[in-house]
This record gives sequence, C-alpha cells and structure tokens, in this order.
Amino acid sequence: MLDDFTPFDIERDGVRIHGRVGGQGAPLLLLHGHPQTHAIWHRVAPALARQLTLVMVDLRGYGDSGRPQSDAEHRPYSKREMAQDVLAAMRHHGFERFGVLAHDRGARVAHRLAADHPAAVDRMMLLDIAPTLAMYERTDLAFARAYWHWFFLIQPSPLPEALIESDPVRYVRSTMGGRYAGLGPFAPEAMAEYERCIALPGSARGICEDYRASAGIDLAHDREDIGAGRRLEQPLRVLWGAHGVVGRCFDVLALWRERAMQVSGAPLPCGHYIPEEAPEALAAEALRFFTESKEDTP
Repeated sequence: MLDDFTPFDIERDGVRIHGRVGGQGAPLLLLHGHPQTHAIWHRVAPALARQLTLVMVDLRGYGDSGRPQSDAEHRPYSKREMAQDVLAAMRHHGFERFGVLAHDRGARVAHRLAADHPAAVDRMMLLDIAPTLAMYERTDLAFARAYWHWFFLIQPSPLPEALIESDPVRYVRSTMGGRYAGLGPFAPEAMAEYERCIALPGSARGICEDYRASAGIDLAHDREDIGAGRRLEQPLRVLWGAHGVVGRCFDVLALWRERAMQVSGAPLPCGHYIPEEAPEALAAEALRFFTESKEDTP
C-alpha cells in the first residue's frame, strides 16, 4: 500500500515519527485518526499526488511512530506535542508553510497546530470532528453511547490498556466495525496494517494517553485560546459523514465558527471513515480546496 510514496523517519526529542512522502506541487500534510495509521489515505493519495506533494505521518502512539512514556498530566501525548511532531516532519522536508488535511484524532492535532503555529498552516480541511472542548461539554446520551471509547480510554491505567492488550485485533475490529458502514469499506491490506500496529508494544498505552490528554491538558489549552479570544484565521473547511454520529449530535459548522474566522463545510454521503468510505468525493473536495487561489476562498 502507498508503495509510490517514499517512507521516512525523523526523531524529535527522542520520539521517532514515521511517514511517507511523494507527489508534486504545493505541500499538504495528511493526518490519520484512531485506531488507524497513515494507511487511511491509500484510496485518496494517488489522486491528490498528481497536483500536491503529500506528507503522510503516523501520530505518536500510532502506526510505526514512537510510543513515549507519559506523565501525570499526559503532556507527552498532548495535541501541542503532537503538533510539534508533525511540524518537525514538514520542516524536515523543507516545508515551512503548507495545507493540512486531517481526520478524527489527526484533525484535533491539526486544530492545535493551526492555533499554535498559524504562520505554518496555509489552510486546513478537518474530517468528521467538532472542536474537542465543545464535544465534551455538550455530550448527551446518544453521543456517549456511540462514542463509548472516549470514556473507556480515559480511565486510569492500567485497566483500559490491559483490556485492549488482551485482544488488540478484536478492539480494532469492534471499534471500527461498530460504525455506520461496518467493516465493509476497509481494504484487507489496510485492516492488516491497522491490526499489525495495534499489536505493537506500547500501542494500547499510546492510544489511551492520547485520549487522556484530550480530556485534560488539551481542554486546558483550548480554554486558554477561548479566554484570550483567539480564533483560527486560516481558511477552514469541515466535512462530516451524513450518516455519522458527529453531524447527528452536533452543529458542526456553528461550533467551528465559534473557533475560526473563515469556515465552510458540508456533509458527505458516508459515515465516520470518510477517506475510506467516500474517497472520490473527498479527493474532489480536497483538490478544489487546496489548489484554489486565495481570491476564490469563501
């Protein structure tokens, strides 16, 4: 999978960051979600690479990137730290300013990247999320039932880690297969990659620490932005699955307009896993958004 793209590894503060790079044109950073890896882009990347240079990164704790030890505040897995990782990856390839296309957990990293490093992010497309703080503050029964893993993974160590490690493949298949489209949209090669990586030592800890950070230190960083009146200034396009939970439980556009100044968006005819459920529609949206001139931006 993605054999036309060149693998790379960098190290930042002792943590290995793995990814692939390829294509031609303006630079675009691609970030995956839980419980996956950069392999989510295998159906979208070939079309994008005809006009854009793609840098696909495994977040720390996922894929073939490092799984550092954490601390009581879960700071090593904060989205601020993860944003520094992906910024370092882009700079490694000579890109100081770039677009970002990100799904799920990666979209939360992208949000922090754009907030902390506005000069680096030219424009951004986020897939199937609302702002983290808003989602926690406005959780209801329907959301809690559908996104049970948000509340399972943040429980104190070692219980969630032990349960995942008892059968990591079952965890991946149960989590991904429990959504709108089941396991049908996922290519066997992609599922094999997700299953390989979830079974690597430290994966369960990394995933749990990612979510613990989101329910703690990341919310503190978001509240600091809100308290200071900071809003994203980059053009932001948000897409969500018409059959997914996020669009059903939250007013996605309204919530992002509270956090950003230039927001557009729409649902796509799919569930949560947009890059694998609706790759053609996503590729068309992304090419239009990332290759349009600034004068065309809404």
